[in-house]
Amino acid sequence: MKTPRRRRLEAKTDYKARLALLKSEKPRIVIRKTNRHIIVQIVKSEIAQDKVLVGNTSKVLLSEGLPSEFSGSLKSLGAAYLTGFLVGKQAIKLGINEAILDAGMNINIKNSRIYAALKGAIDAGLKVPHNEKVLPPIESIKSEKISKIFDKIVGGKS
Repeated sequence: MKTPRRRRLEAKTDYKARLALLKSEKPRIVIRKTNRHIIVQIVKSEIAQDKVLVGNTSKVLLSEGLPSEFSGSLKSLGAAYLTGFLVGKQAIKLGINEAILDAGMNINIKNSRIYAALKGAIDAGLKVPHNEKVLPPIESIKSEKISKIFDKIVGGKS
């Protein structure tokens, strides 16, 4: 009987999915969610190592103008969208035009925070293969708390 790898037992890595992502040889847009924040990174795999090319957490929204009393909203759909948008803009500036989604061990749920961050990166100009049905509508992303900085970050696009 084969012994499962440690990271698989800890529910941290799906090796079969990771191998498929690495075989594509494209940069990955890695989206992770914690209890307080959303983390979005563009990662390129090089000889047995992953190199983070661009990355941000939703904490950066506080420095972008989100009032500190809304710091509890850094895991919302709007915060995920804006974090993905900022990372997408940074990736485009570096010349990264396409990537593939790496959602890790997160469960695929339609209109979730993972897909809100993906929608932000796509709206910033990054090309990521996806199904339009899973992306949340802009009305549900643009909440009252986030709307204070939404137009500042996104600009005329909405």
